Amino acid sequence: MANTTWLLYYLTRRRFSPSFRSFFFIPTSLALFTSLFILFYISTTSTLFFSNQQPSLPHLNQPLLSGSSSMPQINISNNTQDPFAHVSNVNRLNENDRDGRESQRSLRPQFGSSDRIYVNNERFHDKDIFLEDYKQMNRSFKIYVYPHRRNDPFANVLLPVDFEPGGNYASESYFKKALMESHFITKDPAKADLFFLPFSITRLRHDPRVGVGGIQDFIRDYILNISRKYPFWNRTGGADHFYAACHSIGRSAMEKSEEVKFNAIQVVCSSSYFLSGYIAHKDVSLPQIWPRQGDPPNLASSKRKKLAFFAGSINSPVRERLLHSWRNDSEIFAHFGRLTTPYADELLGSKFCLHVKGFEVNTARIADSLYYGCVPVIIANHYDLPFADILNWKCFSVVVATLDIPLLKKILKGISSDQYLMFQKKVLEVRKHFRWHCPPVDYDAFYMVMYELWLRRTSVRVSLPVSKNPNH
Repeated sequence: MANTTWLLYYLTRRRFSPSFRSFFFIPTSLALFTSLFILFYISTTSTLFFSNQQPSLPHLNQPLLSGSSSMPQINISNNTQDPFAHVSNVNRLNENDRDGRESQRSLRPQFGSSDRIYVNNERFHDKDIFLEDYKQMNRSFKIYVYPHRRNDPFANVLLPVDFEPGGNYASESYFKKALMESHFITKDPAKADLFFLPFSITRLRHDPRVGVGGIQDFIRDYILNISRKYPFWNRTGGADHFYAACHSIGRSAMEKSEEVKFNAIQVVCSSSYFLSGYIAHKDVSLPQIWPRQGDPPNLASSKRKKLAFFAGSINSPVRERLLHSWRNDSEIFAHFGRLTTPYADELLGSKFCLHVKGFEVNTARIADSLYYGCVPVIIANHYDLPFADILNWKCFSVVVATLDIPLLKKILKGISSDQYLMFQKKVLEVRKHFRWHCPPVDYDAFYMVMYELWLRRTSVRVSLPVSKNPNH
């Protein structure tokens, strides 16, 4: 410390010669001059210093809001892997919010505006592409199911049910039962586009040998077994495999088999893209449908006296907010607890039926609404809606952000009579896509799920030698 102090004192007291001082002055002057020259050059040749100048790039949403009737041209790719990918470009043109919270705002057409806004009122994003690809799917799409014997100790879990499925989670059993009896099944794995993992999450949940606590271990052991016995899982890491589950426990069932969660296609009812385990472009949203027999009823909109209806338990903050806002309203009937009138009568007597997020984003209420001809109002942020690659949900439903629950009546009353009639007409058209049948019929829920899987089939086939006997 003393040496440092002495050095500073020596330097401050010493007088340097003129030649030594010029040695520092000349390079310092040159550096200053060079810096000034660079700043002058930049200020005269660029707009860096003019922050108020408007960017020259055009705004994509201007053509939609102008008075011109011409629409922007969207290049449509003839890629059968995802024939509706171009539609999302149109839907996103007008979604930006001044608050920057577009993901939290309601996705609804702005009725009553003097500006001309493009609204696609067709049931399908592109009907021609869908119908053409649907035929190709039926001709060529093949699924290989890992075989299991009737006397397998877990045959009840691995084989389809031999009865008519029922209950709130019947979609899983309906899909599996229909698939195993369909023309999509092949016994030759070399011809398969996808491989089905046939375990049932619902039946594992109720099996006393497994139960909720043992599902993760069962899935881990099952994947380990097929990866050792067959070559198909290992060649793609499971990317061309899929399983189906409707109960929410399916989301945590893969915690000890992350390659299933992140690589395989998950056909699940709990399809929330807010959760890290669900990947929308990879996974498939399975509609939760309560089975009903017979033809659905029709009731004209003029006989629907109630504006909106909801019934359900209070098991989420979203439903608590709905209750707080509309519990005592005379037009929006929000019921919590047991109904005093038949559920079907309430749906038939309401113009709009509310699907409100509970423990999960999915419930059977959307399919209920469609079956009874009621326009669904979806209040479930981050819900990857079933068949969104195929169906244009904006033409038969209203999506309201949870943030906008206090504005619900204003939103619904802002829909004109003509627009409501269009909604209900489309509801009657699309509801056949939300029904299960044994055996399945064209364009029902089974075939729509198969089409979603067909869109996700692997584009590059991996060719490996396959044993004539797949059991060895």
